[in-house]
Amino acid sequence: MTVKKKKSKMALYTRQDKAILYFGYFLLALFVIAIIVPVVYIIFASFMDPVTLQNKGITFDFSKWTLTAYERVATDAQIWIGFKNAVVYSILFTIISVAVTMLAAYPMSLPDFKGKKIFNTLFVITMFFGGGLIPTYLLINNLGLLDSMWAVILPGAFSVWNMIIARTYYQGIPHELREAADVDGASEMLYFFKILLPVCMPVVAVLALWQFVAMWNSYFDAMIYLNDTAKQPLQLVLRSILIQSQPESGMIADIQSTAERAQLAELLKYATIIISSLPLIVMYPFFQKYFDSGIMAGSIKG
Repeated sequence: MTVKKKKSKMALYTRQDKAILYFGYFLLALFVIAIIVPVVYIIFASFMDPVTLQNKGITFDFSKWTLTAYERVATDAQIWIGFKNAVVYSILFTIISVAVTMLAAYPMSLPDFKGKKIFNTLFVITMFFGGGLIPTYLLINNLGLLDSMWAVILPGAFSVWNMIIARTYYQGIPHELREAADVDGASEMLYFFKILLPVCMPVVAVLALWQFVAMWNSYFDAMIYLNDTAKQPLQLVLRSILIQSQPESGMIADIQSTAERAQLAELLKYATIIISSLPLIVMYPFFQKYFDSGIMAGSIKG
């Protein structure tokens, strides 16, 4: 008795299919390399002696490696103040944004919601047209939010795009779930918080990750609305180091030579990039199981 060997999946493809598939793999490999190489370079450069890095570049002679940049960053008070502010702003922004988005998306997902088309039109208009920087600044000032963390958190807390994604996710949930809740006598609030939200955890996790990353990387609103350095997030400190090449004075106060100051400032750029990226790197694995199942939320139904 002869046993037929199973054909591999690749053997079922035509020559044209294989060519397209291999070309896709090639593009994906280039994309991965374009991301990994700069990250690896920054990690290695953050440990290099600034003189060696400037003259010879990356070397694996560990006698030329140093922890100077990390020591100076770790002992700088403004870095830690900015880090704390960035964490607080990002967490509060994420909680408020996801809560408002999920609450707004629910009635928009109901087929019998009165005024649905009017609200939908108003929401979509805000995606394409804004008041502009000066009117927004005047509004923030008149509300008494200037130079407070709420000036950074509240204006962008509601995202119409995220609301559309959440609305579409709601619409994909079987209507029988609501009918069963009605039979059991569940109110609208009980159904939403006790039944619907646990089912929607994948899209909640995706929106939370998006909003946290958006606030963590944001610096423009803080630059416009915050004057007190004690309230500025890490991104503004990072901006002064990366773009303006102006590290905090305490980081390089003991360096007398202008050339050495410039070399150390260059080294500090790499160390601060690594430190500012750590929270996102640590956070992603906890969201991955939700992210994988929720990333396609809203992509099928319109």
